[in-house]
Amino acid sequence: MIRKITSLFLLAATFVACSTNPVTHRKQLKLVSEQELQAMATQQYQQFLSENRVVSPSADKDAEMVRRVGSRVASAITKYYRDNNLSNALEGYQWEFSLVNNKEANAWCMPGGKVTVYTGLLPITQNEAALAMVMGHEIAHAVLQHGNERMSQGLVQQLGGVALAVAISSQPAETQNLFLNAYGVGSQVGVLLPFSRKQELEADRYGMIWGAMAGYNPREAIALWQRMEKASNGQAPPEFLSTHPSAGNRISQLEKYMPEALKYYQPMR
Repeated sequence: MIRKITSLFLLAATFVACSTNPVTHRKQLKLVSEQELQAMATQQYQQFLSENRVVSPSADKDAEMVRRVGSRVASAITKYYRDNNLSNALEGYQWEFSLVNNKEANAWCMPGGKVTVYTGLLPITQNEAALAMVMGHEIAHAVLQHGNERMSQGLVQQLGGVALAVAISSQPAETQNLFLNAYGVGSQVGVLLPFSRKQELEADRYGMIWGAMAGYNPREAIALWQRMEKASNGQAPPEFLSTHPSAGNRISQLEKYMPEALKYYQPMR
């Protein structure tokens, strides 16, 4: 009886916590506030940087490129939200962009605009436009609240639907792992809480739009994913690909989104 009551409570809480995303207009489960996630992101981001080899943008052209591309994409996103009267959705964002020395082909974005690219991704992106498509995609996961959805899903499935503050105090290690998995940080990215196909397609679509607004040719997304597919070479895919749809399926969807993205494309002068 207690288990049944608990299940009904969780079901009711889940229903109440559903809200409509103002950009995608899709209903999302959000049990955690953006302020709570940004506070946790600030802590986890600084811890990650302290435990990894960060490449200085003042001494390395690749690190400077990551900072430059990220800043342009972030400015495009800020403009997009402002033009659509949604600026409050980005409240608290303090953008940071880092390149870490790691051979994995990976990138991610935490709430509040904490973005990291691994050096192992750069041989695949090869140019700024392709990097912009990847960074736009990862930032889209954060700003479109996909991480919040995954975090909320984990709180329900793994920690019984408790509030974030309770989860942190009672099960700090589990909550930290849940957060890192929700935002694709670490070697277990996507294993427990893989991004859904809808989330991936949303990140592809808006990542291309925001990359195009930043002045990067969205057509480069096609060549990028062709290189991604080639990089796997029949072996285990790069970390960045491990939870994503196959390159062939992704390319066909990107081609469908291309006309919309091109409407936003204004080449840099």
